[in-house]
Amino acid sequence: MYEFYGADNCDVSPVTTELEWLRSPYDLYNALSDGIWRKETCAPRMQHEWSEENKTLGQCSITAFLVQDLFGGEVYGIPREGGNFHCYNVVDGKRFDLTSEQFGDEVRFLEYDDQYPQSREDHFSSIEKKERYENLKALVYAYKR
Repeated sequence: MYEFYGADNCDVSPVTTELEWLRSPYDLYNALSDGIWRKETCAPRMQHEWSEENKTLGQCSITAFLVQDLFGGEVYGIPREGGNFHCYNVVDGKRFDLTSEQFGDEVRFLEYDDQYPQSREDHFSSIEKKERYENLKALVYAYKR
């Protein structure tokens, strides 16, 4: 059913009780897929390519840091062209990437090796990215199943 990287190994519990509907990363993925991921939460440089069919495009860092808020763990990056990093999560030794579907078949070439820890200070030094993260977080907290 779920096709994101690590979907078969992300049975971790939230560290927050604020969202009564949130019991696992699957619940978060469902909510994000249900209209929370949108063009406005996509990285501006990719918004022209964003579509309903590729909802995860340009959502990686803000989603990974939100996952960290909700489930704990660490955020790591995979080096990409142009000096950017694609972000994913490791929680309780379980590695998963809620936004990996944006890569299609290319995901099998990504190296999820936990070599590049990512910090929210670095990512959110960009006001634009911090605002997209805050928007995504507000949409998740306002979500009703």
